[in-house]
Amino acid sequence: MTQSLTKPITFDDFIAWYPENKGQHYELHDGEIVEMPKPTGKHSKIAGFISGKLFIEIERLHLPYFIPKECVIKPAKDSGYEPDVIVLDEQKVSSVEPRWEKESIIISGTSIPLVVEIVSTNWEDDYARKLEDYELLGIQEYWIADYLALGGRKFIGNPKQPTFSVYSLFNSEYQVSQFRGNDRIISPTFPELILTAEQVFQAGGIN
Repeated sequence: MTQSLTKPITFDDFIAWYPENKGQHYELHDGEIVEMPKPTGKHSKIAGFISGKLFIEIERLHLPYFIPKECVIKPAKDSGYEPDVIVLDEQKVSSVEPRWEKESIIISGTSIPLVVEIVSTNWEDDYARKLEDYELLGIQEYWIADYLALGGRKFIGNPKQPTFSVYSLFNSEYQVSQFRGNDRIISPTFPELILTAEQVFQAGGIN
């Protein structure tokens, strides 16, 4: 579970406070510092698998994108998120991101072709808080990999089953497509990507 550490706090205060080399990740949610659940091995394997597949596609197509090891997304309000995987547009980052070079902070949704969250015990954040903020920020595509089917039934259906959700921005609002089993994941950002929901979930040891 997430743990509130202090409140209220501004985004800049959060960045100044953030401890280095502590082996723990924190996010800022509406002025509250929140200690994030430590990723399980399966969670980390899936994040690494997705990063690898996207990196191969970026290299194959010679796209002007890169995948940073760490990054903080700052929505319009006093929040700051560290996504599991993020793809950045190198040209946009160099022109519209004044805080990237020294702080690895992204403030413009146009710099982010794709962001990915792997669902864990704090699933409400992925399906509600971050979904809304990523949409308002204008991030073109948002993936939610719910390999344990933890999300609420209104998000992944009934009966609940492992679900890969792709949210794509259309007229400033997210439209969702969902994939399960052998469904091939359809991505507007990476339309030639050959990847199924099952392959993603099996990467974490989910059969």
